[in-house]
Amino acid sequence: MKDRKQILTADDIRRALVRIAHEIDERNGGLHDVILVGVPRRGVPLAERVAAAIADFEGVQVPVGQLDITLYRDDLRTRGPAALIGKTNIQPDLTGKAVVLVDDVLYTGRTVRAALDAIADLGRPACIQLAVLIDRGHRELPIRADFVGKNVPTSRSERVMVHLREVDDVDEVVIERANT
Repeated sequence: MKDRKQILTADDIRRALVRIAHEIDERNGGLHDVILVGVPRRGVPLAERVAAAIADFEGVQVPVGQLDITLYRDDLRTRGPAALIGKTNIQPDLTGKAVVLVDDVLYTGRTVRAALDAIADLGRPACIQLAVLIDRGHRELPIRADFVGKNVPTSRSERVMVHLREVDDVDEVVIERANT
């Protein structure tokens, strides 16, 4: 049996992403050399939503790409015999650009480490920044987000579940706790 608590509604997610979009613009002094790169699955629609928010308030179309990190994961051996390799699609070239890596939840930092390795194989950005909808703590690596929708203190026994309409047909963030 699981205990489930909603911590963000659809409107909360929208507001957090609009705020992150403004912070990205401010931090980078404009958007002409910014590329948003989403980590599948939910980082890609989040990056697309941030880009749409930027287009709404700045009238600028920021490129959005997706980055498959499967082969860069340090838990590949434990994920089963047939890890599915996804698609990387990033245009234009990352070299000299401000890359904003976008993901749904920052937890141990291992996904971000894998993404940094994958980006390094694609070019040499001027900088890499990290935007996450949820930062739940419990880092195992010295990684922190530059842009955070919401900090959510959690225990390791809890799961933070981000549901997005593009993937799950609903927008919400919930915490699930196993009842003991």
